[in-house]
Amino acid sequence: MNNRLGAFGCALVATAVLTGCSGGDKPTKHVEYALQGAYSASISPSARYAAIGSFNHGGSLWSLADHERLYNWNHRAGDYSLIAASAFSPDELYAATANQQDLVLWNLSNGQPEGFWSSPAEILAMDLSPNGNYALLGLADHTAVYFDVKRGGVMQTFRHNARVKSVDLSEDALLALTGDDEYNAQLWDVQSNKVIHSLKLGNIVDTVALSPSKQLAFSSGSLDRALIWSTQDGEVLHTLSDNRDLFGRRLSFLSARFSADSSRLLTGTASGSVQLWDTGSGTMLRSWEVHKRDPYGPTSTGVYSVGFGNGVYYAIGSNGIINELK
Repeated sequence: MNNRLGAFGCALVATAVLTGCSGGDKPTKHVEYALQGAYSASISPSARYAAIGSFNHGGSLWSLADHERLYNWNHRAGDYSLIAASAFSPDELYAATANQQDLVLWNLSNGQPEGFWSSPAEILAMDLSPNGNYALLGLADHTAVYFDVKRGGVMQTFRHNARVKSVDLSEDALLALTGDDEYNAQLWDVQSNKVIHSLKLGNIVDTVALSPSKQLAFSSGSLDRALIWSTQDGEVLHTLSDNRDLFGRRLSFLSARFSADSSRLLTGTASGSVQLWDTGSGTMLRSWEVHKRDPYGPTSTGVYSVGFGNGVYYAIGSNGIINELK
């Protein structure tokens, strides 16, 4: 994830993978949420909240409107948990945090836990259904599972041939999108446990996302293609990043979110850039570079999560800093 090529290196090494050589607009505001950086972060659907898994203080919930820390969320009293993944329910009533093996459901109205469960395998990715009833977990044992978070138990198991690194649920939890280390993005019918469509990419599938309309899907491979495709027929509509051009800029997208009306897509990369796309044409409308602690340092800031706010866009970096983008 680190970008160790400076401007001089980008100019000379034309055949290398270029991950951060072009610039973008700067954030209008940035605020530190985690002093030494974060293992994970997620922004709620309407950008009211952010959940952070920091290096130093475990999990916490923040209000994005005033950048206030609301609750500290750790899985055991007296310990700082390593929060590897977090997710919000579409109605923003619940959130879940996960370390490698345990899952906790939190009530957003009071910050209290309402369920604590052990996962069947190491948790790599997670999403929540409405009212926090179920979680879609991407696991290292080559499965994704649809898990009953309030009562416990696996309701569905979606089997793969490799680790499932990325997952997303439709807002009504009827569709599940998964991405695995064998380069496959698969759209599932949650109730029937059947694959509706499957796309093959050229590398590990880092990120997947479903639009609120359920008509569009996003899937991207590590340093490979990034695609907007139709959930109706599985056809690729737009290629946002393509590795066919050896001298082009190849990106690893770590985060993606569609707007509420599905007309826009916001993406964040491993090299600290954020892009706004028109989903109808596939054209990029805006781009930004998130704030870095040391702008002259050798390491990049991966964008863990992006969100659409009221007249502002948000992005959280691996350095633990939230960015407001306009």
